[in-house]
Amino acid sequence: MPPPLQQTRFQRLILSSGLQLREWAGNPWRRLSLQLMVLLSSFSIGGALGSISGTLARLDPLSALICVLTIEIAARIRGPLLRQPGQELTVGLIDMARIGLLYGLLLDGFKML
Repeated sequence: MPPPLQQTRFQRLILSSGLQLREWAGNPWRRLSLQLMVLLSSFSIGGALGSISGTLARLDPLSALICVLTIEIAARIRGPLLRQPGQELTVGLIDMARIGLLYGLLLDGFKML
């Protein structure tokens, strides 16, 4: 059996950045601002996806499939994360991304009517 692989500097940096973000977001106002940034950016992504797929009428089914898969994968990831302690920030960010993407798509869909 081969020896286990060493962690690279990049892997250690990614792990430590997640911990630093979690510590930084310990303040409720910072956590709220981070969630608001994720909500607004996913809202604009959802609006852009709806506009682009509405303009290029050939991509409607494909973009709808991608959006539904993204929202479903995020919903399925949420369940196991709720059972792990210390993942409240990750769950909140995933929820905000789902809500923003869905609202962006819905608002753009109503504009197309």
